[in-house]
Amino acid sequence: MSLKGFHIIFVFLAVLCMVGFWAWTQWNLDDAQSLGVVELGKGSFALGLGLFVYWIWFVVKKSKTIIV
Repeated sequence: MSLKGFHIIFVFLAVLCMVGFWAWTQWNLDDAQSLGVVELGKGSFALGLGLFVYWIWFVVKKSKTIIV
């Protein structure tokens, strides 16, 4: 696997983890509030959204100019 391919997969998995953490804080709100991580969940969603935009940009624009 090339470094480009690894980067694409790694960033996508990071997006899934961040959005998954946000989803957990929303579906298990009582547990998340007792642990004090509701705000972290909101921040995780924002970062996940930003990473998703970066991932799209990388796949569409940037990866075409990188040598395999």
